[in-house]
Amino acid sequence: MTASPARREVSLGMPQPPAPDYPAEVRERLAADAAEIVARYPDSRSALLPLLHLTQSEEGHVSRTGIRFCAETLGLTTAEVTAVATFYTMYRRKPSGDYQVGVCTNTLCAVMGGDAIFEELQEHLGVGNNETTPDGKVTLEHIECNAACDYAPVVMVNWEFFDNQTPESAKALVDDLRAGRPVEPTRGAPLCTYKETARILAGFPDERPGAVEASGGAGPASLIGLRIARGEAPHQGRIVHPRAAATGEEGE
Repeated sequence: MTASPARREVSLGMPQPPAPDYPAEVRERLAADAAEIVARYPDSRSALLPLLHLTQSEEGHVSRTGIRFCAETLGLTTAEVTAVATFYTMYRRKPSGDYQVGVCTNTLCAVMGGDAIFEELQEHLGVGNNETTPDGKVTLEHIECNAACDYAPVVMVNWEFFDNQTPESAKALVDDLRAGRPVEPTRGAPLCTYKETARILAGFPDERPGAVEASGGAGPASLIGLRIARGEAPHQGRIVHPRAAATGEEGE
């Protein structure tokens, strides 16, 4: 008998056995959440991204079981689901920590100290990129730009911002996370675990007290250019003509 497309496992080597299913009570709970997610979209396959976040909220990563669940729910092949899950870096493909600590190492953060922060955290935690501490608390990774260059260097924990970091402050941050001490992001919602973050990203409301009010928007450093353009703040810098170095002239 030929396996249904949703259950077929595809690999580059020998065929793999079908992924195990969730326990009945877990599958029933996830199926109810999945039905709510799918109902938001005119085409069910559009629900794949939030469904992957939903499975990640259950296990802390996207497992073969989670891929099977998404495929069966949406009538896709496991290959189609895997192609999406492996494309986006926010989907973890192996067990990871309660807190994803990402250090921006793109150009501006790097030159402002991001590279130094990442190197010192690797040594301090005893892990490499995309590796997790033995206690299962912290997974360290370098991340791409998160549009917070005016607060460089930036560290993110479960996608919440910790701005203007130094090696010392970043090491204190991960020490607090591992010890279970309270940690406050520089801006945005209160910090929660990676599984809780994944459920929020799946589209379910963050019902913690004060979370919505604290989510806020851009900070002052991000908005100063807009305020200057609107005439709401004085311009305190100089505008230099790009040819000024050659001509000795400055623009106004």
